[in-house]
Amino acid sequence: MSINSSVTVIGAGLAGTEASWQIAQSGVPVTLVEMRPSVLSRAHHTTDFAELVCSNSFGSSSTDRAAGLLQEELRILKSLVLETADSHSVPAGGALAVNRSTFSDSLTRRISSHPLITVKRYEQLDLPNQAQIAVLATGPLTSNSLANKLSEFTGLSFCHFFDAASPIVLGDSIDYSIAFKASRYDKGDADYINCPMDKEQYLNFREELINAEQADLKEFDQDNANFFEGCLPIEQLARRGEKTMCYGPLKPIGIWDKRWGDLYDRELRRTKRAYAIVQLRKEDLEGRLWNLVGFQTNLKWSEQKRVFHLIPGLRNAEFVRFGVMHRNTFLESPRLLESTLQFTRRSNLFVAGQLCGTEGYAAAVAGGWLAGTNAARLAKGLTPFSLPVSTMIGSLMNFVSQSERASGSKGAFQPMPPNFGLLPKLPVPIKEKRARYGAYRDRALMDLKRAIRGYIPSSVASCT
Repeated sequence: MSINSSVTVIGAGLAGTEASWQIAQSGVPVTLVEMRPSVLSRAHHTTDFAELVCSNSFGSSSTDRAAGLLQEELRILKSLVLETADSHSVPAGGALAVNRSTFSDSLTRRISSHPLITVKRYEQLDLPNQAQIAVLATGPLTSNSLANKLSEFTGLSFCHFFDAASPIVLGDSIDYSIAFKASRYDKGDADYINCPMDKEQYLNFREELINAEQADLKEFDQDNANFFEGCLPIEQLARRGEKTMCYGPLKPIGIWDKRWGDLYDRELRRTKRAYAIVQLRKEDLEGRLWNLVGFQTNLKWSEQKRVFHLIPGLRNAEFVRFGVMHRNTFLESPRLLESTLQFTRRSNLFVAGQLCGTEGYAAAVAGGWLAGTNAARLAKGLTPFSLPVSTMIGSLMNFVSQSERASGSKGAFQPMPPNFGLLPKLPVPIKEKRARYGAYRDRALMDLKRAIRGYIPSSVASCT
């Protein structure tokens, strides 16, 4: 089959990395443009590809959960990023978490050494010329110059929300006479470090947290900031109510320190159970680094150190990275995109990743896979395709391209994470939730395997 054109991919995050790999694996030359280190963002710490700037977790790996189903679909599609995540995973209970350093390093080396991928390090200031097939994968931290050009092209201003990252501490600086290792409901290995609080400690911590000094960010008004609900700063969550954190990241239910006594002694559980628990999750396989789960924050670094040292077990914790906040931008995609991730107004320009309004790492990878695969097909003179809406990937791409057109609403589009509510109803309703989600999974995987036959290389389809 003749190849009519090369493809340019702009941005080497999760989506751009995946897109570049799929294009090159299809036999199409690709130029990958990445602005770092020429231009650095507020959130990135390295110049590696696919750097994870917030959590190191891709979410639950169970296939009867939406995140786990999406991961499994990507494995079927031979996603490079998911393959690398599996290879660099660290224990995290039922979640797929990775060593973010070795994960990004491995992807950078794989992409840079591919014979059909040319990496160029500079800031892309404008959209590629009209004749060039291109994938925009610049993510939620798209530079101002390119964002302005994209806004001119679409005729729409960018939407935005504010996101934050959690701090990371050294494992050997944690006080294990107070903290303990356990997983919720004692399921699987004890993959989390838990720091228990009694009521007095919790209330004092909350008081200090909500009164701590915020970092001065000129790009937004603190009182009117639009936060993403799935990633609220911990201090913002604390302001919503006295017990809000106890029902969120500090939930103590199902976590027990065996030093307290018999887990099955009901009276002991009633009197000994912690009022709140802060959890830490591994950043690396050896357990040298741990991140505070759910502790996204915009506190000043000095305040983070002061307030988070109030957490029992972290009094002398050594911080290797403090939390930061950044502005995330995204397109009002339902007014602009097809479910193939092509712009309606320019069929050789694709968008992938969080820029198109999906939320979460695996969803960004999924967009990269679809945009990259379709860009390669276009370069070969083939027709781009969509995945069935019964699959998690297909339903997400349908949402970001069709939801507003179907509803007729305008201006209310917000980023969407994978969830079973996006999938079409089952032909026969199933009341029990676990069985219902299992049925969604079985249908999705069957429909995905059927759909990819004839559309993508036999090396991928053979896995079915």
